[in-house]
Amino acid sequence: MRPTVRSSSMRRSGARRRSGRGRRWGAALGVGALVVAGGGGLAGPAQAMVTASVPVDFPTHCIPPAIAGIPPIDGPTKAEITVDNAAPTVGDTVTVTYTVVKPAAGNPVDLALPADIMTPTGKVTVGGAQSASITVAGPKKNAPVPGKGDFPSFSMTGTFTVTAPGRITLSPGDYNIHTSYIMELDTPCTVTDPPAPVSETILATDGGGQVNERAIQLGAASGKAGDAVTVTGSKFTAGADITLAGRAGDKQTADTATVKADGSGGFSGRLTVDDPATTGIVAYEGGAWDAAKGAGPQAYTVTGGGGIPDGSQRLDSSVKAGTLSMVQAGDTVEMSAVDFGRGGASRGSLQTVTVEDYRGGPAGWSLTGKVTDFKGPGGATIGASALGWTPVCATRAGSPSICAAGSQGPVGSAGATLASTPNGTLTGGEFTVDARLALNVPAYTAPGAYSGVLTLTLT
Repeated sequence: MRPTVRSSSMRRSGARRRSGRGRRWGAALGVGALVVAGGGGLAGPAQAMVTASVPVDFPTHCIPPAIAGIPPIDGPTKAEITVDNAAPTVGDTVTVTYTVVKPAAGNPVDLALPADIMTPTGKVTVGGAQSASITVAGPKKNAPVPGKGDFPSFSMTGTFTVTAPGRITLSPGDYNIHTSYIMELDTPCTVTDPPAPVSETILATDGGGQVNERAIQLGAASGKAGDAVTVTGSKFTAGADITLAGRAGDKQTADTATVKADGSGGFSGRLTVDDPATTGIVAYEGGAWDAAKGAGPQAYTVTGGGGIPDGSQRLDSSVKAGTLSMVQAGDTVEMSAVDFGRGGASRGSLQTVTVEDYRGGPAGWSLTGKVTDFKGPGGATIGASALGWTPVCATRAGSPSICAAGSQGPVGSAGATLASTPNGTLTGGEFTVDARLALNVPAYTAPGAYSGVLTLTLT
């Protein structure tokens, strides 16, 4: 009796079934490519009164990077505005937090995205007793995003100075998701019908003191180290020398520039930001920062990169994510014969399987197998539970992941793990997987050839 185990053609993970568009998106490695998330009606404007902050829905138009191969997406965003002081006095500086509770976005492919690759920036619209546009920025921090999973919530902060008493409304504005995962890419989302509904209302009172009405706005809320950002100001002293400066928390960085205010107290200048620790930008009159004679800080985030010295050229390259796949050395295993009346183990060796993990992400893999009953002459069978294996797995030198062999034991129709690698910060590599097979044949099993099908699945 010579039982024969035949291995079916391997079923591969979704990495081999992706479309060309999915591969292009995967090559972007963290691009904020978007899909519409959820539906539902859009919320109307909040009540015109001082209330606690409320989440609001508003329609957005998002443009994924061209490399994603996905057209612009129109869908709802849910967001909320909160402040550190809901009853300020004129002249106070209020810190505003813009939280995108549910972006109009999701991961459209099976490729998982790692943690801490997204840097959000945005705008908050100020209305009511005073009008302004607040620049807000968030940290480069996010949870991992599974394949086909929703993009996580994120928060951005900024400040503004109260210049008039009365009811002041705050509405979420445009936002952008900058991704830094091998490539530096942006996905801007704009409010389709601005302004968005009011999410927060504060009531400012007149403190009776002199009000500093100086104000600045930034041309961008983020940029690479070495980029120049445009700073415009108003209500400064006419003809005054104005210092533009980066701030890292409560300290000034070495990034400064000087401009002169025009006859109406306005100015426009450019500040080159080299310090990656910069969190905001200010403008002030005099020799040192003075909140009474300055404006800001307006939030600013350095996303990476650097300046190019004169006479130099920057060389841009990229590493494209590949697939998770496997190949086998053959599809038939010849197992040893067992004597009628004695029974015992019919032995053989699995055809070697080579696993190639070229995805370059945080996910590991698992290779499992299950077997059918062994069918013989005249309807005789040997049950699937009679097949056992002793797995062996080897890792090619230089691979980021380490392969772990599955446990020795029965395979059966329910299946068992042949080999696997764990999740990690960066996974991948090449692996060879084998197993010693033993089919426990009962004594006095009818003579003849028996065959079963062992199916391997890589996920």
